[in-house]
Amino acid sequence: MVNTDALRGLIVEKGLSQSDVAKKLGMTPKTFYTKMSKKVFDSDEIEVMIQLLQIPLENCTRIFFAQNVTYDVTKGDTK
Repeated sequence: MVNTDALRGLIVEKGLSQSDVAKKLGMTPKTFYTKMSKKVFDSDEIEVMIQLLQIPLENCTRIFFAQNVTYDVTKGDTK
């Protein structure tokens, strides 16, 4: 399961939009948004995003293979 909050943060950090990432993945923005809502991407898409967003390997597991993604509203941090 993809930690979409962390992924969105990285997209913004790199000065990109989700539509920009969708185009680099060869899909429509609607398809990208659907995959984000389902929190699932295939391995080829993950590989492209790792390169595009320059994600260090040590962060890949936390972002793309998160066990349970929850958001603590009171503390404002991802667990």
